[in-house]
Amino acid sequence: MSEAIGAYDLVIRGQRILTTAGIAPREVGIRDGVIVAIEPLGNGLTGTEVIELADDETLIPGLVDTHVHVNEPGRTEWEGFASATRAAAAGGVTTIIDMPLNSIPPTTSVDGLEQKRVVAKDQAFVDVGFWGGAIPGNKKDLRPLHDEGVFGFKCFLLHSGVDEFPHLDADEMEEDMKELKSFDSLMIVHAEDSHAIDRAPHPGGDHYETFLASRPRGAENKAIAEVIERARWTGARAHILHLSSSDALPMIASAKRDGVNLTVETCPHYLTLMAEEIPDGATAYKCCPPIREASNRELLWKGLQDGTIDCIVSDHSPSTLDLKDLENGDFAVAWGGVSSLQLGLSLIWTEARHRGISLEQVVSWMAEKPAALARLHNKGQLALGYDADFSIFAQDDAYVVDVKKLKHKNPITPYDGRPLSGVVRKTFLRGSQIDFQNPGGKLIRRGNV
Repeated sequence: MSEAIGAYDLVIRGQRILTTAGIAPREVGIRDGVIVAIEPLGNGLTGTEVIELADDETLIPGLVDTHVHVNEPGRTEWEGFASATRAAAAGGVTTIIDMPLNSIPPTTSVDGLEQKRVVAKDQAFVDVGFWGGAIPGNKKDLRPLHDEGVFGFKCFLLHSGVDEFPHLDADEMEEDMKELKSFDSLMIVHAEDSHAIDRAPHPGGDHYETFLASRPRGAENKAIAEVIERARWTGARAHILHLSSSDALPMIASAKRDGVNLTVETCPHYLTLMAEEIPDGATAYKCCPPIREASNRELLWKGLQDGTIDCIVSDHSPSTLDLKDLENGDFAVAWGGVSSLQLGLSLIWTEARHRGISLEQVVSWMAEKPAALARLHNKGQLALGYDADFSIFAQDDAYVVDVKKLKHKNPITPYDGRPLSGVVRKTFLRGSQIDFQNPGGKLIRRGNV
């Protein structure tokens, strides 16, 4: 008997534990930061610490957000590792993968990656991995970055918004895809076609419609078609970032049926907001590709439900308030990016429950599927041998978003004042509750996660 006392570092018991078999009454035993036991409730696992879930609480796996712009070093006034990872933890996100641009230097060389790791190391409240960048002239850097542990490579097919991260044309992307195929890496693509955008109407002024017309669906559709064909020809793994145009869904579904190695993400803003409701001058809503019409949003939800779209991630792309041009509300001038890292789970759950979509499905889209995209073999599920990353989620609690209480750095989000369902009460990383004071996140590398 003596051996059983405190057999685990932590035991969590509850009626609602979201395991790989769905939500069920379970006891979870954690040792050394790893889930080592999952038993039916009542089995009496003992631990140094025991947490009993309240009846309105569900234990869910930590979310994995593979699309976050942290911007440090170089643009730390936009966001930094401390503020971004606090926001992530508050929203139940326990792993983020940082995008290679908006920091200076960008993550387009091993030196750039090392500079990020140095600043991130002692500031992260959740686990942090890194994407590399593919830009003209850095093909020689791709393999060294891969060997240093980046999870794949991001490219743009049009101007990225920052001059230090130039875009590839489709032929250059194909060349880099061939290179990535040789070591089984992943190309993730901001798919909007530069020629189509050049010929679209100019976005100036405070009318959202004018801005929307300047980033037509056709630009997205044409670029996605390029990504599909280049992935088909090279056999490389390719991933479409932040899908906003529902027109592209049939083409994506067809490519997947053909065996093209393609995955696709979308974001909370495309699934919860709609162009018809965006006020004039409301540049907090500006992002690229843009938030489109209600009918488009409905088709994106269908695409998720039928598996054409694989996962939901934030594309948290913050900036300082002045860059959002709040005084004039000019959509041409304002920085394009939505800040929602802390809110994703509540946003998607609020919308999903109205549609009769289960919490299990939401968590799969936001935890299991992004983890699979990044090949994080011990994240995104409550399962034996996985990291004990999870949150306690009260799905029926409601709150109103107050931008001043969010933990990301600059107090702007299009969701300010929005009522949402679902509150993250506590978040745990490797079995320890995140206290927002003592950063316990690790910097993770592809392959040894």
